[in-house]
Amino acid sequence: MDDRNVFIVRCGEVALKGMNKPYFERMLAERVKKLLRRYENVDVARRDGLIFVRADKAHAREDVVAEIAKVFGVSSISPAVETASDLDAIANAAIALLRERAARDGIKTFKVEAKRADKSFPIKSPELASRVGALALRACADLKVDVHKPDCLLFVDLRKENSYLYEQKIPGFGGLPLGTNGKGLSLLSGGIDSPVATFMMARRGMRVEAVHFHSFPYTSERAREKVETLARAVAVYCGRFDLHVINLLPVQELLVERCPEEEMTILVRRFMMRIAERVASETACGVLITGENLGQVASQTAESLIVTDEAVKLPVMRPLIAFDKAEIIAKAKEIGTYETSILPYEDCCTVFLPKHPVTKPKLKNILLSESKLDAETLIAAAAASRETVTMYPQDF
Repeated sequence: MDDRNVFIVRCGEVALKGMNKPYFERMLAERVKKLLRRYENVDVARRDGLIFVRADKAHAREDVVAEIAKVFGVSSISPAVETASDLDAIANAAIALLRERAARDGIKTFKVEAKRADKSFPIKSPELASRVGALALRACADLKVDVHKPDCLLFVDLRKENSYLYEQKIPGFGGLPLGTNGKGLSLLSGGIDSPVATFMMARRGMRVEAVHFHSFPYTSERAREKVETLARAVAVYCGRFDLHVINLLPVQELLVERCPEEEMTILVRRFMMRIAERVASETACGVLITGENLGQVASQTAESLIVTDEAVKLPVMRPLIAFDKAEIIAKAKEIGTYETSILPYEDCCTVFLPKHPVTKPKLKNILLSESKLDAETLIAAAAASRETVTMYPQDF
């Protein structure tokens, strides 16, 4: 029997993929393996719809679990005890585990639940749980069975080759493995919303890059550093993450000079989308991603979003469109971006902000204003001037 720690990794939504299930499982296993490659003596294997990770006992179990939990597509992880698939071996493993819990945590009650994946095994699941529980009760004189609220709920997963005992099902983020759902370009600001939107699209299996617009010198180097920190935080979940940085100030200055003040917000947004589309075409990204939320600000009314989308041909994904702010903040805290997002550094959207922005823009008026500019030259120059910074998970 292998002397390393064993972890059972469950695939969640991947299990519903029908004929494509092996492909998704393989992608998920490869992603787990890649994330754990900094640990020595680790094996990752697929079997029976599950992923089994074996890691040297020198690595703390909680550290390994924390790394696996970052992989999109993982629904839960269970640190497990591996044993032979016969009644005595399973019972002995259960007794050892319960005694350890009693000595370490002072548990007084337990319950055993069993699942017989190997249907050739002569004892069915309810009887297996009952017999293992009875043997454990006899061997652990200080413990009692409580089928309603046990201190320790012990699961037995009986399989043909080996069986596994575990107590916990530690949740992962679920979703789909990275690389199974195309590639998108996220418009990453320094706020709360866009990092969460980026995370959520990556959780659906999409590989993601980002474009960030600044207005230096009106926006500071500290503001840019803040966005790079957010990009590194997102890279923890997305793997390698390219951040394309573009100075929007030349566009903004011309808009201020030639266009109505009240249209500044929507005009700037349209130029950002068109520049992002140009970057997306050069980086093989098939969609744009934003953190926009319906009605949150002037540029996010239904009318404004319609006019914004008219500026580009690529689909625009808005995973936060119906979220309220409390939900977005909770997710930002969960993924570790919130504290950085609330640092008080300006972004390009606060530069030349109109006092009374139009909230129900008319497309014909916006197009008339844009006709006063050489839009194509501005877009091409902005896209060509981009600086790309590459982030890796270990950078955070």
